[in-house]
Amino acid sequence: MQRKSWADANCPMARSVDLIGEWGSLLILREAFGGVRRFDDFQKRIGISRNLLTTRLKKLVDGGVLERRPVHSDAKRHEYVLTEKGEDLFATIIALRQWGDRWLFPKGNYPAELLDGRDQSPVARIEVRSERGRKLTLANLTLRIIGRKTGRSNPAQSRGTYLMMKNVTIRK
Repeated sequence: MQRKSWADANCPMARSVDLIGEWGSLLILREAFGGVRRFDDFQKRIGISRNLLTTRLKKLVDGGVLERRPVHSDAKRHEYVLTEKGEDLFATIIALRQWGDRWLFPKGNYPAELLDGRDQSPVARIEVRSERGRKLTLANLTLRIIGRKTGRSNPAQSRGTYLMMKNVTIRK
């Protein structure tokens, strides 16, 4: 059964899931952020089949998240390096890690601890803040839908996609 593509959906969450949400893709990104670059190293560390790893890496490269480049100029071997687009997922990877620590392991029994590389202090929990620095929660978040071509607000456009986020108000 072929899965539906959300690559052209009028929703940033759906497009993001289409690109990085397949089984194994986030683990590839975890390893890339940890410095893994070579196919064999990804395969050993994640433990997925070579065929599946090839498919996932190709999608991440085609999507601009990773760059595939030769190890050196005359090499047949390649490495996979995060692009600027890939590096921009840093906060997402940290947030997912923190969520997993909080909800999927007994308190204080985490497999590893995220630390600041300079002073070894623990990494603070990621928070969502407004441009002015105010901490936001789902209760005080507003989503304004912008028209595709005009740039003006258009609450009717894509309402079905965005209204799946409960407790979010839509402003004109």
